[in-house]
Amino acid sequence: MKSQVETTVALIEAAPRKVGVAHAKSLRTRLDVHPSQAMRRTKNRVWIDIDNSPHVPFFLPIVDELEKQGIELTLTARNMYQVCELLDFFKLPCKVIGGHWGKNKILKILCNCVRVLQLLPTVRKARPDLALSHGSRAQLLACKIFGIPTIMLHDYEFSTKTGFLEADWVLMPDVIPDGVMSKKSARVLRYPGLKEDVYIPRFRPDPSIFSELGISPDNLVVTVRPPATEAHYHNPESEALFAETMRLLSSDPNIRAVTLPRNGRQGQQLQSEWADLIASGCMVIPKSPVDGLNLLWFSDLVVSGGGTMNREAAALGVPVYSIFRGKIGAVDRYLTEQGRLTLIETPSEVRSKIKLVRWNRPPKPENRNIPALQCIVSNIISALT
Repeated sequence: MKSQVETTVALIEAAPRKVGVAHAKSLRTRLDVHPSQAMRRTKNRVWIDIDNSPHVPFFLPIVDELEKQGIELTLTARNMYQVCELLDFFKLPCKVIGGHWGKNKILKILCNCVRVLQLLPTVRKARPDLALSHGSRAQLLACKIFGIPTIMLHDYEFSTKTGFLEADWVLMPDVIPDGVMSKKSARVLRYPGLKEDVYIPRFRPDPSIFSELGISPDNLVVTVRPPATEAHYHNPESEALFAETMRLLSSDPNIRAVTLPRNGRQGQQLQSEWADLIASGCMVIPKSPVDGLNLLWFSDLVVSGGGTMNREAAALGVPVYSIFRGKIGAVDRYLTEQGRLTLIETPSEVRSKIKLVRWNRPPKPENRNIPALQCIVSNIISALT
């Protein structure tokens, strides 16, 4: 039986031949590349656009692997949530272009259109052969203008689609059902495991996180991620669950709730609404970026209103409770069925389901050896040939 990598590579090699010719011709015309130059130059230029905070650690190992293959990379990013802070933290050189204009839908559309225009000079100069992102709509639009082939990764089937515009290939976890991301099955590629399996194998625990945050290893540590109130998928029910969670955590003086706001606005809101918990030491808001995986590993449990942190905790084996109240995606349902994630749906379940007990932490993370990274890189290389 063919492996997942072999199957996806065969699919990507078989499907896009006609599309690839059209794209190459369009790219040569729009970017003023002489035909002889286009014939001689090896296709080895990839443009990666980092669109949100979780994509920084996700793309780090992909960048490393592509560079080992001699791929010439252009890296851009959107100033969204903690993207810039994480780029600095991980020392990833990247050109930051455009930002985030809040939760208003009209402003979101306008912001994307403006960012497309902001990206065009960089794209024209870089002349990429392939574009890669984890849901960057601005990149997709810019690539349609220049005729650049695109791979868009997804791990949440209910994210807003661009509708009339689709990437040439969609790359997603194999637990997501057929037909939900695209009706064109030849365009859909898959990789095993979770998105988080791409970068978690590189993680090495560092107990200095306790002194960094000014908390004691004797405290019961809970990592808390508030809901993404500015996201298109936000459900106000998540905010009620977050408030009930904080009331529960404040009932034990030994608990330290390390709370990670999504941006400065949310951080200010937390400081205003929960000033008494901050003053008592129950709520701890880090003053500078922390290694998220390291914080999760040394936590006893995690309560999060967002998908990535839930899945990171599940991949590490940390007890994790989701207060996300948008549409539950296939990945989260898969983790719930496996007993690696607990869904909290009502305020009463906050107290009945969340267990405030110490996690029996193993000496090191389990090595599950899932070839997600190798599969994704193989698909990228195949799309260039």
